[in-house]
Amino acid sequence: MADEIRRVEYFYVQVADKPGEGARALAALRDAGVNLIAFSGFPEGRRAQLDFVPEDAAAFRQAAKKAGWKVTGPKKAFMISGEDRVGVVADVLGKLADAKINVVAVDALCAGQGRYGAILWVEPGAVAKTAKLLGAK
Repeated sequence: MADEIRRVEYFYVQVADKPGEGARALAALRDAGVNLIAFSGFPEGRRAQLDFVPEDAAAFRQAAKKAGWKVTGPKKAFMISGEDRVGVVADVLGKLADAKINVVAVDALCAGQGRYGAILWVEPGAVAKTAKLLGAK
């Protein structure tokens, strides 16, 4: 089975870098019925950045507005999933490196039952080239 690679929209918010901020944000989305395809949080200077890849961008925007968040986006990223195998992410990153495409960030994990998933970010100017190279939907 071939890997599925698709372009996705993501949004981010800046929050205080303190315990519970991520939990509060995710609870607000849960309570609004917003399903996430991916979520990532990390420190950004003296604050933290929370990245959201919602299944339904309009529902996410509505929930974010209700929560009073200052949202940035949508921006583009790539979701990759498929059958787990040794070196699968290395192969994808190698293909991008050979094409001189800089990867801004990547998060990958085993999803269980022999599957893996990853989210990949490139510079905005490299999105179209990356999509073509990887055969993204």
